[in-house]
Amino acid sequence: MSSDVELTILMPCLNEAATVGICVRKALGWLEAAGVAGEVLVADNGSVDGSQQIAAEAGARVISVPQRGYGAALLAGIEAARGTFVVMGDADDSYDFTALDPFLAELRSGADLVMGNRFRGGIQEGAMPWLHRYVGNPGLSLVGRVFFRVPVGDMHCGLRAFDRKAIQGLGLRSTGMEFASEMIVKSRLGDLDIREVPTTLSPDGRGRPPHLRTWHDGWRHLRFLLLFSPLWLFFIPGLVLLVAGLAATAILVVGPVSIGAVTFDVSALVYSAAAAIIGFQAITFALFTKIYAVSKGFLPSDDRIDRLGERFRLERGLALGALLLLVGIGAAAWSLWRWRTVGWGDLQAGDQLRVVVPAALGLILGSSTVLASFFLSILGMDKNIDF
Repeated sequence: MSSDVELTILMPCLNEAATVGICVRKALGWLEAAGVAGEVLVADNGSVDGSQQIAAEAGARVISVPQRGYGAALLAGIEAARGTFVVMGDADDSYDFTALDPFLAELRSGADLVMGNRFRGGIQEGAMPWLHRYVGNPGLSLVGRVFFRVPVGDMHCGLRAFDRKAIQGLGLRSTGMEFASEMIVKSRLGDLDIREVPTTLSPDGRGRPPHLRTWHDGWRHLRFLLLFSPLWLFFIPGLVLLVAGLAATAILVVGPVSIGAVTFDVSALVYSAAAAIIGFQAITFALFTKIYAVSKGFLPSDDRIDRLGERFRLERGLALGALLLLVGIGAAAWSLWRWRTVGWGDLQAGDQLRVVVPAALGLILGSSTVLASFFLSILGMDKNIDF
């Protein structure tokens, strides 16, 4: 690696013969005009249209990346880059490689990751499909801000700049389009300095359909955001279901409840108990997922998990589970006693369900608590957490 190279302009490329040369020349022209010691690096992902030769003739350094995928090309390019900083952008002539001054200025002032914002800089007519512009990008960016408090308004802008070593330290792994989300989420979780500057988006000049697949790649981005947030995927929905289910069960055990012309009775009681069980399972899955992800390095360490390990020992979990089991066993014994009083004959189904359902709920939650406590202790061994 040459210490004289300040900036690498990295372009992933797959069959971009119509535009890659234009992009390389623009980038080299900006480097010269701005007086920046830099290079243009094209990470070719298996082009069969001569893109490699066109890029090289335009002045770029070209590397071949056999593994297919947007993320795979960028990971290889970041590894091969010679610059202290890297600017990455598509080789389809949709991004302006002659206007990189704001990105470099932010990097020089200490930023680790600088995102472009196309909504602030300007999107030319025909540059972005309506669904992406008004639904997909704003929606996924909102999810990123809510789930991870990411301080950007355009999470999927392909033009971004970063400190090479800082990003390499994140251990990025995604080989597909979700690489764009992984970079931002892990930067946020790793407490990197993330900033945003306006940039423009023009219609691409490739003259063919883009590699991006709207629904497929949109789902992969959303899936990534969900999988990296056990809090929103499991814990919050689980907590809502558990609290609502237990509250409704407690109310309906006493008797039917009428709201206007609608009466909720034992059928609603069964569903409320089911909601409580599902909610409890979701909460335990949140804990399992968080501890596993931290132990394997997918997510950074979390002080909340350490504090939980200090307060919630295995023995306490077993005691809580045993208490719930006793409640369930007690309610089950009462239901059997009531059945015995009528000579093991027919019972009023509604009255009996008001005892049987809480009994089953106690048995299920109690046994689940015992099993979850043991499993949490097993997971905690890998992270030296004493549950």
